[in-house]
Amino acid sequence: MRQVLLLNATYEPLTTLSLHRAVVLVLREKADVVHRDGRGAVLRSASRTLEVPSVIRLRRYVRIPYRSRIPLTRAALMRRDDYRCAYCGQKAETIDHVIPRSRGGTHTW
Repeated sequence: MRQVLLLNATYEPLTTLSLHRAVVLVLREKADVVHRDGRGAVLRSASRTLEVPSVIRLRRYVRIPYRSRIPLTRAALMRRDDYRCAYCGQKAETIDHVIPRSRGGTHTW
């Protein structure tokens, strides 16, 4: 299914949505077509004709809530790295499985 870029009223990109949802927003006059599909495709009904949009812009500004950063904890770090070591790539149970040289670890990659 075709995707349409949705812009805020200030032309900031918000998301992509399906062609069906984009057409609904345009027909309900909640969004304007900024750019039409380059292939010249047209949607037709009994009473209307609409060129297929590739980019639409909302008529009213939508405030996006501020998202705070995810705290960097040991559990979040392990989830982010898919429980793999950043150094050797092997499965890791903890973030401390690499032994530093000062504690007898090897000097190899």
